[in-house]
Amino acid sequence: MKTKYILLNLVLSAALTPCFADDKISFLAFGDGGYHPDYPKQKHIDKPKTKTEFIAAEKADWQEEHRPMSDFGHAPIYIYPGTTIATEDTGAASVGQAMATLCKSVICDFGIQLGDNIYPDGADANDGKDDQKRMNDLILAPLQPLFKQVPNMVVYSALGNHDWKTSRKGVALQTAWMANQPNFHMDKQGYYSYKQGEPGNDVEFFVLDTNMLLSGQHYYEIPLAKDGSEQGLATALASGVAKIEEIENHEVPLNGEDHKQLAWLANGLKQSTAKWKIVYGHHVLWSIGGTKYDEAHVLRRMILPELCQYADAYIAGHEHDLELLSDDCSRVSNSNKPPLPLIISGAASKMRGIHRGLAEYQEKQYQEYELIWNKAFTWGFAHIEIDNVKNQLDVNFYTTPTDKSGKLIKEKSFSFKHRSN
Repeated sequence: MKTKYILLNLVLSAALTPCFADDKISFLAFGDGGYHPDYPKQKHIDKPKTKTEFIAAEKADWQEEHRPMSDFGHAPIYIYPGTTIATEDTGAASVGQAMATLCKSVICDFGIQLGDNIYPDGADANDGKDDQKRMNDLILAPLQPLFKQVPNMVVYSALGNHDWKTSRKGVALQTAWMANQPNFHMDKQGYYSYKQGEPGNDVEFFVLDTNMLLSGQHYYEIPLAKDGSEQGLATALASGVAKIEEIENHEVPLNGEDHKQLAWLANGLKQSTAKWKIVYGHHVLWSIGGTKYDEAHVLRRMILPELCQYADAYIAGHEHDLELLSDDCSRVSNSNKPPLPLIISGAASKMRGIHRGLAEYQEKQYQEYELIWNKAFTWGFAHIEIDNVKNQLDVNFYTTPTDKSGKLIKEKSFSFKHRSN
Protein backbone atom coordinates (compact mmCIF):
# COMPACT_ATOMS: atom_id res chain seq x y z
CA MET A 1 0.00 0.00 0.00
CA LYS A 2 2.82 2.41 0.86
CA THR A 3 4.43 1.73 -2.52
CA LYS A 4 1.14 2.55 -4.24
CA TYR A 5 0.96 5.93 -2.43
CA ILE A 6 4.56 6.73 -3.37
CA LEU A 7 3.88 5.96 -7.03
CA LEU A 8 0.70 8.07 -6.95
CA ASN A 9 2.57 11.01 -5.43
CA LEU A 10 5.26 10.74 -8.09
CA VAL A 11 2.65 10.80 -10.83
CA LEU A 12 0.92 13.83 -9.29
CA SER A 13 4.22 15.61 -8.81
CA ALA A 14 5.16 15.05 -12.42
CA ALA A 15 1.80 16.39 -13.56
CA LEU A 16 2.31 19.61 -11.60
CA THR A 17 5.92 20.20 -12.64
CA PRO A 18 6.71 22.30 -15.74
CA CYS A 19 7.75 19.96 -18.50
CA PHE A 20 9.55 21.47 -21.45
CA ALA A 21 9.78 19.46 -24.63
CA ASP A 22 13.28 19.56 -26.05
CA ASP A 23 12.00 21.40 -29.09
CA LYS A 24 9.50 23.98 -27.75
CA ILE A 25 9.05 26.52 -24.96
CA SER A 26 5.65 28.25 -24.75
CA PHE A 27 4.49 31.14 -22.58
CA LEU A 28 1.80 33.79 -22.16
CA ALA A 29 2.66 37.50 -22.36
CA PHE A 30 0.26 40.08 -20.93
CA GLY A 31 0.52 43.51 -19.37
CA ASP A 32 -1.36 46.39 -17.77
CA GLY A 33 -3.81 43.99 -16.16
CA GLY A 34 -4.19 45.63 -12.76
CA TYR A 35 -7.20 47.84 -13.38
CA HIS A 36 -10.68 47.62 -11.85
CA PRO A 37 -13.34 50.35 -11.33
CA ASP A 38 -13.29 49.64 -7.58
CA TYR A 39 -9.87 51.34 -7.57
CA PRO A 40 -10.47 54.59 -9.52
CA LYS A 41 -8.15 57.46 -10.27
CA GLN A 42 -8.44 60.40 -7.89
CA LYS A 43 -9.54 62.72 -10.71
CA HIS A 44 -12.53 60.47 -11.35
CA ILE A 45 -13.43 60.68 -7.66
CA ASP A 46 -13.03 64.47 -7.53
CA LYS A 47 -14.87 65.12 -10.80
CA PRO A 48 -17.33 62.27 -11.44
CA LYS A 49 -18.96 62.05 -14.88
CA THR A 50 -22.07 60.49 -16.31
CA LYS A 51 -21.70 58.10 -19.24
CA THR A 52 -22.43 60.89 -21.71
CA GLU A 53 -19.93 63.21 -20.04
CA PHE A 54 -17.29 60.48 -19.83
CA ILE A 55 -17.50 59.68 -23.55
CA ALA A 56 -17.54 63.38 -24.41
CA ALA A 57 -14.33 63.90 -22.41
CA GLU A 58 -12.70 60.94 -24.18
CA LYS A 59 -13.70 62.44 -27.52
CA ALA A 60 -12.31 65.86 -26.56
CA ASP A 61 -8.96 64.31 -25.60
CA TRP A 62 -8.93 62.44 -28.90
CA GLN A 63 -9.45 65.63 -30.90
CA GLU A 64 -6.90 67.54 -28.82
CA GLU A 65 -4.29 64.95 -29.80
CA HIS A 66 -5.11 65.47 -33.51
CA ARG A 67 -6.38 61.96 -34.05
CA PRO A 68 -8.86 61.33 -36.91
CA MET A 69 -12.40 61.07 -35.57
CA SER A 70 -12.97 58.14 -37.91
CA ASP A 71 -10.65 56.15 -35.63
CA PHE A 72 -12.34 57.18 -32.39
CA GLY A 73 -13.50 54.55 -29.96
CA HIS A 74 -13.69 53.99 -26.23
CA ALA A 75 -13.68 51.19 -23.72
CA PRO A 76 -16.95 49.70 -22.46
CA ILE A 77 -18.47 51.91 -19.79
CA TYR A 78 -19.00 50.85 -16.19
CA ILE A 79 -21.77 52.53 -14.16
CA TYR A 80 -21.32 52.39 -10.40
CA PRO A 81 -24.35 50.65 -8.83
CA GLY A 82 -27.04 53.00 -7.57
CA THR A 83 -25.49 56.01 -9.32
CA THR A 84 -25.13 57.61 -12.76
CA ILE A 85 -21.34 57.87 -12.32
CA ALA A 86 -19.42 56.26 -15.15
CA THR A 87 -15.87 55.13 -15.80
CA GLU A 88 -13.95 52.74 -18.04
CA ASP A 89 -14.77 49.08 -17.48
CA THR A 90 -12.10 46.41 -16.99
CA GLY A 91 -11.31 43.41 -19.14
CA ALA A 92 -8.98 41.77 -16.63
CA ALA A 93 -11.25 38.86 -15.68
CA SER A 94 -12.21 38.31 -19.32
CA VAL A 95 -8.57 38.13 -20.38
CA GLY A 96 -7.81 35.75 -17.52
CA GLN A 97 -10.64 33.46 -18.65
CA ALA A 98 -9.53 33.65 -22.30
CA MET A 99 -5.97 32.67 -21.34
CA ALA A 100 -7.32 29.74 -19.32
CA THR A 101 -9.34 28.61 -22.33
CA LEU A 102 -6.29 28.80 -24.59
CA CYS A 103 -4.21 26.76 -22.17
CA LYS A 104 -6.69 23.89 -22.45
CA SER A 105 -5.55 23.32 -26.03
CA VAL A 106 -1.95 24.57 -26.20
CA ILE A 107 1.05 24.33 -23.87
CA CYS A 108 1.45 27.23 -21.46
CA ASP A 109 4.70 26.57 -19.59
CA PHE A 110 4.70 29.90 -17.72
CA GLY A 111 3.66 33.52 -18.07
CA ILE A 112 5.29 36.94 -18.20
CA GLN A 113 3.55 39.98 -16.73
CA LEU A 114 4.59 43.28 -18.28
CA GLY A 115 3.99 45.79 -15.50
CA ASP A 116 1.27 48.13 -14.26
CA ASN A 117 0.07 45.23 -12.17
CA ILE A 118 -1.69 47.66 -9.80
CA TYR A 119 -3.71 50.71 -10.93
CA PRO A 120 -3.83 53.56 -10.49
CA ASP A 121 -1.17 54.28 -7.86
CA GLY A 122 0.45 51.00 -6.88
CA ALA A 123 0.41 49.70 -3.33
CA ASP A 124 0.66 52.13 -0.39
CA ALA A 125 -1.76 54.41 -2.23
CA ASN A 126 -3.00 56.12 0.95
CA ASP A 127 -6.61 55.70 -0.15
CA GLY A 128 -7.85 53.87 2.92
CA LYS A 129 -7.87 50.47 1.20
CA ASP A 130 -6.03 47.41 2.44
CA ASP A 131 -3.01 46.62 0.29
CA GLN A 132 -3.25 42.85 0.66
CA LYS A 133 -6.84 42.99 -0.59
CA ARG A 134 -5.79 45.40 -3.34
CA MET A 135 -3.19 42.97 -4.66
CA ASN A 136 -5.50 39.99 -4.29
CA ASP A 137 -8.19 41.86 -6.22
CA LEU A 138 -6.05 43.36 -8.96
CA ILE A 139 -3.24 40.84 -9.52
CA LEU A 140 -4.46 37.46 -8.34
CA ALA A 141 -8.23 37.37 -8.85
CA PRO A 142 -8.31 37.91 -12.63
CA LEU A 143 -5.84 35.04 -13.15
CA GLN A 144 -7.57 32.47 -10.94
CA PRO A 145 -9.18 30.69 -13.92
CA LEU A 146 -5.72 30.39 -15.47
CA PHE A 147 -4.15 28.98 -12.31
CA LYS A 148 -7.04 26.57 -11.95
CA GLN A 149 -6.36 25.33 -15.47
CA VAL A 150 -2.55 25.27 -15.03
CA PRO A 151 -1.96 24.95 -11.24
CA ASN A 152 1.84 24.89 -11.49
CA MET A 153 2.11 28.00 -13.66
CA VAL A 154 4.52 30.71 -12.52
CA VAL A 155 4.09 34.27 -13.77
CA TYR A 156 7.37 36.22 -13.88
CA SER A 157 6.43 39.84 -13.29
CA ALA A 158 7.92 43.21 -14.21
CA LEU A 159 7.20 46.60 -12.65
CA GLY A 160 5.50 49.47 -14.47
CA ASN A 161 5.14 53.18 -13.91
CA HIS A 162 1.83 52.77 -12.03
CA ASP A 163 3.43 50.21 -9.71
CA TRP A 164 5.97 52.93 -8.84
CA LYS A 165 3.36 55.71 -8.58
CA THR A 166 3.08 56.20 -4.82
CA SER A 167 6.30 55.23 -3.08
CA ARG A 168 9.22 52.84 -2.82
CA LYS A 169 7.33 51.23 0.02
CA GLY A 170 4.57 50.43 -2.46
CA VAL A 171 7.04 48.68 -4.74
CA ALA A 172 8.42 46.72 -1.77
CA LEU A 173 4.90 45.73 -0.71
CA GLN A 174 4.23 44.30 -4.16
CA THR A 175 7.47 42.34 -4.36
CA ALA A 176 6.88 41.00 -0.82
CA TRP A 177 3.33 39.98 -1.75
CA MET A 178 4.60 38.12 -4.82
CA ALA A 179 7.22 36.33 -2.71
CA ASN A 180 4.36 34.73 -0.80
CA GLN A 181 2.41 33.70 -3.90
CA PRO A 182 3.22 30.30 -5.44
CA ASN A 183 2.15 31.47 -8.90
CA PHE A 184 4.18 34.70 -9.05
CA HIS A 185 7.82 35.70 -9.06
CA MET A 186 9.55 39.07 -8.90
CA ASP A 187 12.99 39.81 -7.48
CA LYS A 188 13.27 42.50 -4.80
CA GLN A 189 15.40 44.83 -6.88
CA GLY A 190 12.83 44.82 -9.69
CA TYR A 191 15.13 43.54 -12.43
CA TYR A 192 16.37 39.99 -12.75
CA SER A 193 17.01 37.11 -15.13
CA TYR A 194 15.93 33.48 -15.28
CA LYS A 195 16.21 30.53 -17.65
CA GLN A 196 13.64 28.14 -19.05
CA GLY A 197 14.11 24.96 -21.05
CA GLU A 198 16.84 22.40 -21.40
CA PRO A 199 20.50 23.43 -21.92
CA GLY A 200 21.22 23.77 -25.61
CA ASN A 201 17.62 24.63 -26.38
CA ASP A 202 17.04 27.07 -23.53
CA VAL A 203 16.02 30.70 -23.28
CA GLU A 204 17.24 33.29 -20.80
CA PHE A 205 14.84 36.09 -19.93
CA PHE A 206 16.06 39.49 -18.76
CA VAL A 207 13.35 41.38 -16.87
CA LEU A 208 13.84 45.15 -16.75
CA ASP A 209 12.55 47.82 -14.42
CA THR A 210 12.17 50.39 -17.19
CA ASN A 211 10.59 52.95 -14.87
CA MET A 212 13.83 53.01 -12.88
CA LEU A 213 15.81 53.46 -16.09
CA LEU A 214 13.67 56.33 -17.37
CA SER A 215 13.48 58.03 -13.97
CA GLY A 216 17.21 58.63 -14.16
CA GLN A 217 16.86 60.61 -17.37
CA HIS A 218 16.04 64.23 -18.16
CA TYR A 219 13.56 64.46 -21.02
CA TYR A 220 10.46 66.27 -22.20
CA GLU A 221 6.85 65.43 -22.89
CA ILE A 222 6.23 66.86 -26.36
CA PRO A 223 2.82 66.73 -28.06
CA LEU A 224 2.62 65.63 -31.66
CA ALA A 225 2.06 68.16 -34.43
CA LYS A 226 -1.36 68.37 -36.08
CA ASP A 227 -0.34 65.94 -38.82
CA GLY A 228 0.94 63.43 -36.27
CA SER A 229 4.62 64.15 -36.84
CA GLU A 230 7.06 64.54 -33.98
CA GLN A 231 7.91 68.10 -33.03
CA GLY A 232 11.56 68.91 -32.51
CA LEU A 233 12.53 69.97 -28.99
CA ALA A 234 13.65 73.44 -30.08
CA THR A 235 10.35 74.10 -31.83
CA ALA A 236 8.34 72.72 -28.91
CA LEU A 237 10.27 74.82 -26.39
CA ALA A 238 9.86 77.95 -28.49
CA SER A 239 6.11 77.44 -28.72
CA GLY A 240 5.86 76.58 -25.02
CA VAL A 241 4.30 73.13 -25.49
CA ALA A 242 7.27 71.08 -24.26
CA LYS A 243 7.00 70.04 -20.63
CA ILE A 244 9.79 68.52 -18.59
CA GLU A 245 8.83 64.99 -17.60
CA GLU A 246 8.26 65.20 -13.86
CA ILE A 247 9.93 62.48 -11.81
CA GLU A 248 8.66 62.00 -8.27
CA ASN A 249 11.32 62.12 -5.56
CA HIS A 250 10.84 58.48 -4.61
CA GLU A 251 11.39 57.42 -8.25
CA VAL A 252 14.81 59.04 -8.59
CA PRO A 253 17.43 56.23 -8.80
CA LEU A 254 19.53 55.79 -5.68
CA ASN A 255 23.28 55.11 -5.65
CA GLY A 256 23.42 54.68 -9.40
CA GLU A 257 20.93 51.80 -9.45
CA ASP A 258 19.81 52.73 -12.97
CA HIS A 259 23.39 52.57 -14.27
CA LYS A 260 23.93 49.30 -12.42
CA GLN A 261 20.87 47.87 -14.15
CA LEU A 262 22.17 48.90 -17.58
CA ALA A 263 25.55 47.32 -16.86
CA TRP A 264 23.83 44.19 -15.57
CA LEU A 265 21.81 43.93 -18.79
CA ALA A 266 24.79 44.46 -21.08
CA ASN A 267 26.98 41.98 -19.23
CA GLY A 268 24.19 39.46 -18.81
CA LEU A 269 23.28 39.42 -22.49
CA LYS A 270 26.92 39.24 -23.55
CA GLN A 271 27.80 36.42 -21.17
CA SER A 272 24.60 34.40 -21.47
CA THR A 273 25.10 30.81 -22.61
CA ALA A 274 21.40 30.33 -23.44
CA LYS A 275 20.46 29.66 -27.04
CA TRP A 276 17.76 32.34 -26.95
CA LYS A 277 17.78 35.70 -25.13
CA ILE A 278 14.54 37.62 -24.60
CA VAL A 279 14.27 40.95 -22.81
CA TYR A 280 11.05 42.37 -21.44
CA GLY A 281 9.92 45.36 -19.44
CA HIS A 282 7.02 47.76 -19.18
CA HIS A 283 7.92 50.65 -21.49
CA VAL A 284 7.94 50.43 -25.28
CA LEU A 285 10.75 51.01 -27.77
CA TRP A 286 8.40 51.81 -30.65
CA SER A 287 4.62 52.20 -30.74
CA ILE A 288 1.85 53.84 -32.74
CA GLY A 289 -0.17 54.60 -29.61
CA GLY A 290 0.77 58.26 -29.87
CA THR A 291 1.34 59.13 -26.23
CA LYS A 292 4.66 57.51 -25.34
CA TYR A 293 6.91 58.31 -28.29
CA ASP A 294 9.40 60.54 -26.44
CA GLU A 295 9.89 57.92 -23.70
CA ALA A 296 10.54 55.44 -26.49
CA HIS A 297 13.28 57.67 -27.93
CA VAL A 298 14.98 57.75 -24.52
CA LEU A 299 14.70 54.02 -23.90
CA ARG A 300 15.99 53.16 -27.38
CA ARG A 301 19.13 55.16 -26.72
CA MET A 302 19.65 53.29 -23.46
CA ILE A 303 19.12 49.64 -24.39
CA LEU A 304 18.65 49.16 -28.15
CA PRO A 305 22.36 48.67 -28.99
CA GLU A 306 22.61 45.70 -26.60
CA LEU A 307 19.30 44.25 -27.76
CA CYS A 308 20.29 44.52 -31.39
CA GLN A 309 23.56 42.72 -30.75
CA TYR A 310 22.45 39.96 -28.39
CA ALA A 311 18.64 39.59 -28.08
CA ASP A 312 15.98 37.69 -29.99
CA ALA A 313 13.03 39.90 -29.01
CA TYR A 314 11.85 42.70 -26.74
CA ILE A 315 8.40 42.49 -25.16
CA ALA A 316 6.57 45.40 -23.50
CA GLY A 317 3.20 46.68 -22.28
CA HIS A 318 2.46 50.35 -21.41
CA GLU A 319 0.40 51.04 -24.51
CA HIS A 320 -3.00 49.48 -23.89
CA ASP A 321 -3.25 47.68 -27.20
CA LEU A 322 -1.64 44.86 -29.17
CA GLU A 323 1.18 45.69 -31.57
CA LEU A 324 3.93 43.92 -33.45
CA LEU A 325 6.80 45.99 -34.78
CA SER A 326 10.45 45.48 -35.64
CA ASP A 327 13.69 47.43 -35.78
CA ASP A 328 16.31 46.34 -38.31
CA CYS A 329 19.01 47.82 -36.04
CA SER A 330 20.67 49.66 -38.94
CA ARG A 331 20.87 52.85 -36.90
CA VAL A 332 22.90 51.24 -34.11
CA SER A 333 24.60 48.24 -35.69
CA ASN A 334 26.24 47.05 -38.90
CA SER A 335 25.35 43.39 -38.37
CA ASN A 336 23.45 41.30 -40.89
CA LYS A 337 21.13 39.82 -38.28
CA PRO A 338 17.37 39.69 -38.91
CA PRO A 339 15.26 42.58 -37.58
CA LEU A 340 14.58 42.64 -33.84
CA PRO A 341 10.92 41.74 -33.06
CA LEU A 342 9.16 44.19 -30.75
CA ILE A 343 6.02 42.77 -29.18
CA ILE A 344 3.51 44.96 -27.30
CA SER A 345 0.87 43.19 -25.20
CA GLY A 346 -0.62 45.80 -22.89
CA ALA A 347 -4.35 45.11 -23.28
CA ALA A 348 -4.97 42.85 -20.29
CA SER A 349 -7.48 45.18 -18.59
CA LYS A 350 -7.52 48.57 -20.33
CA MET A 351 -7.77 49.56 -23.98
CA ARG A 352 -6.51 52.47 -26.05
CA GLY A 353 -6.53 53.63 -29.66
CA ILE A 354 -3.71 54.36 -32.06
CA HIS A 355 -2.48 57.58 -33.64
CA ARG A 356 -2.69 57.11 -37.40
CA GLY A 357 -0.72 60.28 -38.10
CA LEU A 358 2.19 59.10 -35.94
CA ALA A 359 2.11 55.68 -37.58
CA GLU A 360 2.41 57.25 -41.02
CA TYR A 361 5.12 59.64 -39.88
CA GLN A 362 7.27 56.91 -38.31
CA GLU A 363 6.95 54.75 -41.42
CA LYS A 364 8.33 57.59 -43.56
CA GLN A 365 10.88 59.02 -41.12
CA TYR A 366 12.56 55.93 -39.69
CA GLN A 367 13.95 53.45 -42.18
CA GLU A 368 14.88 50.99 -39.43
CA TYR A 369 11.29 50.76 -38.16
CA GLU A 370 8.43 48.59 -39.40
CA LEU A 371 4.88 48.27 -38.15
CA ILE A 372 3.82 44.69 -38.85
CA TRP A 373 0.40 44.46 -37.18
CA ASN A 374 -1.76 46.09 -34.54
CA LYS A 375 -5.20 45.94 -32.95
CA ALA A 376 -6.54 48.80 -30.86
CA PHE A 377 -9.58 49.25 -28.61
CA THR A 378 -9.44 45.64 -27.57
CA TRP A 379 -8.71 43.39 -24.62
CA GLY A 380 -6.15 40.67 -25.27
CA PHE A 381 -2.77 39.02 -24.85
CA ALA A 382 -0.03 37.13 -26.68
CA HIS A 383 1.07 33.51 -26.63
CA ILE A 384 4.68 33.03 -27.68
CA GLU A 385 6.39 29.80 -28.63
CA ILE A 386 10.08 29.15 -29.18
CA ASP A 387 10.42 26.34 -31.70
CA ASN A 388 13.90 24.83 -31.61
CA VAL A 389 13.21 22.48 -34.52
CA LYS A 390 12.32 25.29 -36.89
CA ASN A 391 14.69 27.63 -35.05
CA GLN A 392 12.05 30.34 -34.87
CA LEU A 393 9.97 32.40 -32.46
CA ASP A 394 6.21 32.27 -33.08
CA VAL A 395 3.99 35.10 -31.82
CA ASN A 396 0.24 34.50 -31.57
CA PHE A 397 -2.19 37.28 -30.66
CA TYR A 398 -5.58 36.68 -29.04
CA THR A 399 -8.43 38.95 -28.01
CA THR A 400 -11.64 38.61 -26.02
CA PRO A 401 -14.89 40.51 -26.77
CA THR A 402 -16.26 43.46 -24.88
CA ASP A 403 -19.33 41.48 -23.77
CA LYS A 404 -17.05 40.16 -20.98
CA SER A 405 -17.84 36.56 -21.89
CA GLY A 406 -14.16 35.63 -21.79
CA LYS A 407 -14.49 34.04 -25.23
CA LEU A 408 -11.15 33.36 -26.93
CA ILE A 409 -10.62 34.90 -30.39
CA LYS A 410 -7.52 34.10 -32.44
CA GLU A 411 -6.25 37.20 -34.25
CA LYS A 412 -2.90 36.74 -36.03
CA SER A 413 0.27 34.63 -35.94
CA PHE A 414 3.79 35.63 -36.96
CA SER A 415 7.19 33.92 -37.02
CA PHE A 416 10.71 35.28 -36.60
CA LYS A 417 14.04 33.55 -37.09
CA HIS A 418 16.50 33.03 -34.26
CA ARG A 419 18.93 35.98 -34.26
CA SER A 420 21.13 35.84 -31.13
CA ASN A 421 24.52 34.13 -30.99
